[in-house]
Amino acid sequence: ESNFIVGGLSPALDIIRTIRDPEKPNTLEELEVVTESCVEVNEIGEDEYLVIIRFTPTVPHCSLATLIGLCLRIKLQRCLPFRHKLEIYISEGTHSTEEDINKQINDKERVAAAMENPNLREIVEQCVTEPD
Repeated sequence: ESNFIVGGLSPALDIIRTIRDPEKPNTLEELEVVTESCVEVNEIGEDEYLVIIRFTPTVPHCSLATLIGLCLRIKLQRCLPFRHKLEIYISEGTHSTEEDINKQINDKERVAAAMENPNLREIVEQCVTEPD
């Protein structure tokens, strides 16, 4: 059982490590926004897993933290190969408005509303598209 969980980390990490930073040409992994230790996978039911991601914005007042959280959520929802619940948080103490952002990126309605904004959606798509 525990083997799968360890194995379960890699798809989640593989999915998010190539997401690009909205402002830089780098990936989130290169910028250490996401690392191996930021992914937690717990079994919560038969063939269902809770995936928790804790990411670290590059600067404490990063205006893009919400956008990065959105990119993480969208890409994981699209790509995770198993049934899952997703919780995405900013690593504690790494952002000045982490509580607000955590609420926002874990609120289905707010995420859906954000993705209805064509400008925002375009940025998210550019960040989550795999480099060829």
